Amino acid sequence: MGASRVAAAALGDLLPRGRGRRVVIVGGGWGGLTAARHLRDLAPELEVVLVEKNASFRSLPLSNKWLVGLAAEGAGRHAYAASARAWGYRFIQAEVTAVDRAQRRVFTSGGTLDYDWLVLAVGIRYDYEAWFGDDRRVAAEAQKLYPAGFVTGELDLLKQKLADFKGGDFVMTIPPGPYRCPPAPYERAVMIAWLFKQRKIKAKVVVVDPGLGMQAFNRVFADRYADRIVHLTHADVKSVDPFNKKIVTEFDELRFDDGILMAAQQAGDLVWQAGLVGRGGDGKPTGWGALDPLRLHAVDDERVFLIGDLIDRVSLLFGHYPKSGHLANRLGRIAAREIAGRARGSLPEPGLPDSVCHVFPDVDPMESVRIDAEYRLRGDGVIAQTVRQHYDPQPRGEDVAWAKSLYADFLAGD
Repeated sequence: MGASRVAAAALGDLLPRGRGRRVVIVGGGWGGLTAARHLRDLAPELEVVLVEKNASFRSLPLSNKWLVGLAAEGAGRHAYAASARAWGYRFIQAEVTAVDRAQRRVFTSGGTLDYDWLVLAVGIRYDYEAWFGDDRRVAAEAQKLYPAGFVTGELDLLKQKLADFKGGDFVMTIPPGPYRCPPAPYERAVMIAWLFKQRKIKAKVVVVDPGLGMQAFNRVFADRYADRIVHLTHADVKSVDPFNKKIVTEFDELRFDDGILMAAQQAGDLVWQAGLVGRGGDGKPTGWGALDPLRLHAVDDERVFLIGDLIDRVSLLFGHYPKSGHLANRLGRIAAREIAGRARGSLPEPGLPDSVCHVFPDVDPMESVRIDAEYRLRGDGVIAQTVRQHYDPQPRGEDVAWAKSLYADFLAGD
């Protein structure tokens, strides 16, 4: 037994078992909060416990506009305890350090917690191995000096970094896919270039991209920000020196003054610790949580459900669902319905999510694109995807209205 498990076990039961069966949800993001709220509606006979290390929820969608002063901070910070009281589930502020699936037990910084069903909604972690090998010290330093901004704890650091930047080359590395909210780095590049232009500082945003970019943004980069954005495509990062501010790609050695280093992403630590990471045809870890695409339970454990950005491929046709807040919300609803049905001895009809993403290819004038993704089950049991893009040259706050409608589904006032 690891040290964290010994310490948690020594503290004893964090919440003694009552008469009813218990669902433990780890992670208070869009997926975890949605699952908790809807489980209370669908299965009031179950005890629902949300475990999250932070005291308050903070949203990432719309954060790019917030970073450059074009929007308020979405939902802002919202106390988990307030939502728990409103919807009728329990909230425990603690860090989950391990899961024992054989014993159906969760180990936390405050003690142990038994479950009948477990929902993991722990999000992502960064994978710096391609850049730094197993040197965790350098990886930690890179994350501190050049935060990627894909997790909420980095947002304030990133905003301060932009405010302090005095000029020069501001580098942004685009991570290899899949990663959270695929258009977000390109949107961020445009907004940062706009911010530097507004501040009248001599600066370029250097986008180091392993792929070809995204069509809507490529046009804006070339037509409107040719003097502000340098877009390097097919530029796989081979090594990074965060101390001497140097990036080496297959073709170039780049020096930079400041920047945002976006490494590859994979499922959060707890998915790895619990032995839930999938494996590819070559036997190597995929980096993401392996699950039944329709039922959302782990491949080898029907008592554990995986939702949100951490999940693996779901279709032979398109691979991963988009790793978005909207999609996480929908997966939370599906998981709640699945668990409620199982608690009553029957499986519900399989459900599929949908996804909506609002992005801004330009700032002045403001332009918006809404990306809608819909899913259906083909006759052969394979999930198919349909994606539509809607261009809006005169957005009027549709992104804020969309976000508020989803916040209302899983947040609640004091």
